[in-house]
Amino acid sequence: MPQPTASDVHVNAPLTNISVAYMQGESHFVADKVFPVVPVSKQSDRYFVYDKSDFYRSEAQLRAPGTESAGSGFDIDNTPSYFADVYAIHKDIDDQIRANADAAIDPDRDATMFVTQQLMMKREIVWANSFFTTGTWSSDIAPAGLLNGAWSSAGSTPIEDVDRQSDTILKNTGYKPNCLVVGTDVHRVLKNHPDVLDRIRYTQQGIVTEDLLASLLGVDKYLVMRGVQNTAQAGAADSFSFISGAGGTAQDALLAYVAPNPGLMTPSAGYLMSWNGYLGAGPQGNRIKNFRMEHLAADRIEGELAFAAELVSADLGIFYNGVVT
Repeated sequence: MPQPTASDVHVNAPLTNISVAYMQGESHFVADKVFPVVPVSKQSDRYFVYDKSDFYRSEAQLRAPGTESAGSGFDIDNTPSYFADVYAIHKDIDDQIRANADAAIDPDRDATMFVTQQLMMKREIVWANSFFTTGTWSSDIAPAGLLNGAWSSAGSTPIEDVDRQSDTILKNTGYKPNCLVVGTDVHRVLKNHPDVLDRIRYTQQGIVTEDLLASLLGVDKYLVMRGVQNTAQAGAADSFSFISGAGGTAQDALLAYVAPNPGLMTPSAGYLMSWNGYLGAGPQGNRIKNFRMEHLAADRIEGELAFAAELVSADLGIFYNGVVT
């Protein structure tokens, strides 16, 4: 064997410019992109809902000379309320671990990224369980309710199906849906669907992007739920799945009208109330704290997220249940 050997001249050490951690991109989560974020100063409060029926009933009358105009009005429901639950998690950094950490390890950065992702996942799960599921919106449409069956079937017409349901929501509310949220299976079928490919055949782009799908389907926002979760307990075999709601799957979709900008007298399928009045929380109700736990000889990185995902108008949404196979 030639001397010296490789192990004599080099001792393996951690690389300082690379490490491997499984961190999901912020773009994988859709909760705060579907429902407009409304910063609120109090943890709980009420909001007003105007009666839709009154605004779409014309009671204007011909007015004869010298007579009063026809009188009318509208009802306001002041009973709806929200309560921003506070979700929290922490990661402790033991003094011995910190002192023994190699240069490639930044315990404070790693712990902050870890708790932040935990909270983003929790908000996505809470939102999906309530809104990316059946029994929430004005209608739940199964493949039998589509013109030519599931969108993965030959001869199906997803673009026309979305147009028809858009018109249904428009007819019932006066608002045309502007957002389509899809599971990964639905997205894969749509971007390869003959109906879609045929319409872009002679375009310069020639590539089915999410912006192009939004344009073809007549919405401003086309969002793919790419968030992933491991539902197994620590120590058990991993069980990975897409975050798809209670009973929901990556084969589902949600068509809805959501307010581009929240405001007074502004309808929306839902709002995300974020408690930014929580002792210096950020605009999405988020806080990260770093404090000493002397009795543990450790520093604690603690994250909190305070929010309430609120259904405002079920009439402004339609849920597609299992529309691909």
